Amino acid sequence: MSNQKGQVIYCSHGGGPLPILGDASHEKMVTFMEKLPNQLHRPEAIVLFSAHWEAPVITIQNNAKPELLYDYYGFPNASYNLKYPCRLDQELASRIGLLLEKASIEFKYDEKRPYDHGMFIPLLLMYPEADIPVIQVSLKHNLSPSDHLNLGKALQPLLEENILFIGSGFSFHNMGAFDFSGQDVKDPANDAFQEAITHLCCDNLSKDEKWHGLLNWTTLEGARYCHPREEHLLPLHICVGLSQSNGNKIFDDYIIGKRAIAILW
Repeated sequence: MSNQKGQVIYCSHGGGPLPILGDASHEKMVTFMEKLPNQLHRPEAIVLFSAHWEAPVITIQNNAKPELLYDYYGFPNASYNLKYPCRLDQELASRIGLLLEKASIEFKYDEKRPYDHGMFIPLLLMYPEADIPVIQVSLKHNLSPSDHLNLGKALQPLLEENILFIGSGFSFHNMGAFDFSGQDVKDPANDAFQEAITHLCCDNLSKDEKWHGLLNWTTLEGARYCHPREEHLLPLHICVGLSQSNGNKIFDDYIIGKRAIAILW
């Protein structure tokens, strides 16, 4: 799309509130996220797909000023007093719904849904002033790769506007394998998977090849080791469905002791 104004990012939001609590195992991620706006032009709105919101049908947040959902437990009191007082662009939410309707994708609006930590943790690092409108759109609870690729595809017309789309997940998400000590340990199975998804997203493949690879992502080496459950990967599918070009890998380093990537389209 030659006149594309929209930007699309798939990135990690880390482990709960740890990125903003000075946790050593998130240091590289925090530095990256704080500097990330320097690689972007400032968006007029943000549409965010978080791994931490699943619904029976795709659901669009539509409350004017959502509260925060502290959807983690066992952390210091400060992590339950965080604020991110941005507003929500309800007109944009309505247009997202119209695009899903046009694509025959079942959806609903939710006028009560708070922002979850997949939204406010990365945005506290990227845009701490909370002065850009943000809309969250849910994943679909069936975790279907095709449904999430098609969700992204349905929203492609919005790339003509100055909107930042964020797929907020984690390219490695095996809770039993993380190392919170801050040590970076080489992991061949994870390396293979990170390389495979980098190839699908960033190399000069046709759209059909990219979609085929992501529809069959469980056949990639290390897939189920890296994602015993795929809710943190599916925001990537949405981003690829949205994208009109090859991605650029903008982060490739260790978070919670495991290699993870971020991609910008």
